[in-house]
Amino acid sequence: MILTGPEITAAARDGRLAISPFEPGQVNPNSYNVRLGHTLLTYTNPVIDAHQANPTTTVEIGEDGYVLQPGELYLGHTLEQIGSDTFVPLLFGRSSVGRLGLFVEITAPIGDIGFHGQWTLMLSPIRPLRVYAGMKIGQIMFFVSTGDIDLYAGKYQAADGPQPSHYWRDAARVGVVAS
Repeated sequence: MILTGPEITAAARDGRLAISPFEPGQVNPNSYNVRLGHTLLTYTNPVIDAHQANPTTTVEIGEDGYVLQPGELYLGHTLEQIGSDTFVPLLFGRSSVGRLGLFVEITAPIGDIGFHGQWTLMLSPIRPLRVYAGMKIGQIMFFVSTGDIDLYAGKYQAADGPQPSHYWRDAARVGVVAS
């Protein structure tokens, strides 16, 4: 079951759900609008290596916005700190943003119960697009879980700002197996 807008508001008020800052005007019929934070990261090496930490550069989005370029992956973040020890969060781009040609969070929309922090957003524009800190960039929905809960205790817990991939921490270097 998905939480309705009034239930999202009730859960934020009674502590089953944390959204900070919480703005009642961002509640939708069955989701909550999240805003783009002030910081973007881009990878600096021409080849990103999944088995090692990759260097990034930081861009602060100014008052005049920042123009995203096609062919580049930008890591942004939600302005809001979000978390729940009860509900499963899913984050998607807003349709209005998609109509501008910006892909938001296509490959990893699901969050874990127990994660608390800012969400890193994967932003990929189809054509040059000026974005602004504070713009409504996505919407998060919350689903009721069933069964025992093991709270998230992973490498991105308490994220503050965009987080580059830490896949390399999980990756086991294995040789190629002949078939």
